Amino acid sequence: MTYTSEKFRQCSEQIISAGRELHANGWTPATSSNFSMRLDADHCAITVSGKHKGKLTESDIMVVDMAGRALDQRKPSAETLLHTQLYNGNNRIEAVLHTHSPGATVLSMQTTASVLQFQGYELLKAFSGISSHEQSVSIPIFENTQDIPALARKVEQWLDANPDCPAYLIKGHGAYTWGESMHVCERHLEALEFLVQCELQVLALNKNNENKAGTYE
Repeated sequence: MTYTSEKFRQCSEQIISAGRELHANGWTPATSSNFSMRLDADHCAITVSGKHKGKLTESDIMVVDMAGRALDQRKPSAETLLHTQLYNGNNRIEAVLHTHSPGATVLSMQTTASVLQFQGYELLKAFSGISSHEQSVSIPIFENTQDIPALARKVEQWLDANPDCPAYLIKGHGAYTWGESMHVCERHLEALEFLVQCELQVLALNKNNENKAGTYE
């Protein structure tokens, strides 16, 4: 079955454009990552598994239902349930981006925190619902696993308790962000990547200060 609606064409164009931009930023190397957009209450458009995200065409976008079942014979990402879970849990979400940037991958491996707490950064206002740098944003880090249904349950529990959460990281894997449109989703991702880089620099400075302190003992 081929999904040929005008909405599918529009969503495909936005997914393709996002793929080119995110690949240019170095956040979607090789055939990693997966992107999706809501088509209607029962379906979403999502990238076909194994496709280079910087070179997507409309034929690299497919349709799945909100249980993650494909409408044709192509194979969606193994992590499709992590996309449909977000659409099922929040009807305001229209786009989901999963990326594999070096920064998010390294930070998730190096930090000992299970939740990253960001406060004081002016750029926090890039996240929907945040109007002041004095507010805080909590980004959880989940353990990586091939058991996607189990991971989806953990994510669902977190989001049920923290409905304003705009993103999460998977350890050694990458980031998930979402938004009320592809534009908003990309804005959330860019803000997250900025905060990730800030956190990496803080970790490096703290380590450097520890090493300097040790030279005076």
